[in-house]
Amino acid sequence: MSPRAHIFVAAVIVITVLFTYRLVSKQVLKSKYALLWSAVAVILLPLAAVPGLLVPISDWVGISYEPATILFASTAFLFAVTVHLSYELSRNEQRLQALAEEVALLQARLETRSALEED
Repeated sequence: MSPRAHIFVAAVIVITVLFTYRLVSKQVLKSKYALLWSAVAVILLPLAAVPGLLVPISDWVGISYEPATILFASTAFLFAVTVHLSYELSRNEQRLQALAEEVALLQARLETRSALEED
């Protein structure tokens, strides 16, 4: 990559981190996800600054084409994030179901009390 491309990638990483922290400060994004994306930025920033770091990493993993290492790591990371978000979604659906049942029971009790008070 050219030096201009490295500067561009580094700028995108820094802007992404700043945007992530802005979302956390507005309480739109939970801090645990901000830490996740910050960790990704910390890993990617040295690779953007020093592209030669990718060569020994690719050799260690056994991948001969260095950009494929980034593609492989990105795919693995996105798979892990997808599994985690699916887990969180399932957990939230269970909580929502329990809350809906609790509200239904409370409404039934309230209607029963109202009916008893009218008699």
